[in-house]
Amino acid sequence: MQIADVFFQDMLAGQLTPSQSGGGFRFSYSPDYIGPPISQTMPVRNGSFEFDSFPPFFDGLLPEGFQLEALLRQRKLDRNDCFGQLLLVGGRYRWRSISAGTSSEK
Repeated sequence: MQIADVFFQDMLAGQLTPSQSGGGFRFSYSPDYIGPPISQTMPVRNGSFEFDSFPPFFDGLLPEGFQLEALLRQRKLDRNDCFGQLLLVGGRYRWRSISAGTSSEK
């Protein structure tokens, strides 16, 4: 399973994962994270946030327009694969406070 490691100013804040049942997503803060929330809609807490579709906060980090079209064409991604887009964009660029990368779970 692919996992997006989510960082806040170079500190691992948590992980975003697709749900096992398909379509949904789960975000969980790392147990030792002591920074601010990555989004006002996701305060730091134990436990996870469950989403039926791609979380709006992460959707807002994705490219749009010309940049999206170039990413889809170059990487042969499905337009609806928001998680795949996040993994690619997060692995190559740094936003002001959030970046995403991949790790493998066995």
